[in-house]
Amino acid sequence: MDDSGPARRFNGAMDYAEVAPPLSLIEPVVQTAPVVFSSAHSGADYPADFLAEARLEPRALRRSEDFYVDRLFAAAPQYGAPLLKATFPRAYCDANREAWELDPQMFEDPLPPWVNTNSARIGAGLGTIPRIVASGEAIYARKLRFAEAEDRIRRCWEPYHAALRGLIDRTVAQFGICLLIDCHSMPSGTGHAAPDFVLGDAHGTACAAYLVDRIEECLRRLGYTVRRNDPYAGGYVTRQYGRPRERIHALQIEIARGLYMDERRIEPHAGFPRLQRDVTDLLAFMTAPRFVVA
Repeated sequence: MDDSGPARRFNGAMDYAEVAPPLSLIEPVVQTAPVVFSSAHSGADYPADFLAEARLEPRALRRSEDFYVDRLFAAAPQYGAPLLKATFPRAYCDANREAWELDPQMFEDPLPPWVNTNSARIGAGLGTIPRIVASGEAIYARKLRFAEAEDRIRRCWEPYHAALRGLIDRTVAQFGICLLIDCHSMPSGTGHAAPDFVLGDAHGTACAAYLVDRIEECLRRLGYTVRRNDPYAGGYVTRQYGRPRERIHALQIEIARGLYMDERRIEPHAGFPRLQRDVTDLLAFMTAPRFVVA
């Protein structure tokens, strides 16, 4: 991450020539599995305007990232499945929220009446444009204007979900079914009961039980502890796209960061290669013929 860019105050039209494209899509030569992988929180390209305006240092802003999750799932295209990842950071715009889930207290001007201002996520400071980072510190020293939020959503959120929707539709058209894996990481818990993986299927509403059962069994065979829907049952992506009756299944996978990284230094540790190998084994399992049955 380069945090040395010029300090440019937002004046209603950001110069996006200096901002990375909002997404990266890595596709197999031929898609052979009805599976799509999405990593909405792996982005680490921080616009210079945002860094200049934030009251936090770059390392503190990075606490909201799903560190290295895209690297853990990087082998997906080798197994015939596309991998979509956001390049913009979650602290800047959160693709795992509704498009217009905004906290009115963050803005100096009134929000349009159609904006969702009352969700529990907004109350926690974690709307589409977050008020805080994951560790609780406030991001901004000033109030924003709605035009700034609208610009980010149009430039980041909308292209990401257009690409994700397109991948799902194409997969259903080709295979008659789609399994969407929403890839995330979570802070490592304390105590013996903290799981290595949490599988979120929105309490059974977003994904067929047989798919969740098989994935859990695979992870347990690999030696990991697994919990379902506690404390993460699935965010916007899982709940929005998971429609089993329409043959679209969505499952959120949360991985404990302590398995593969030093959370204080934000660096992979010696456990990373082993976990990456095991995640690749899981990828092979999920993309095998007849794993997802139409």
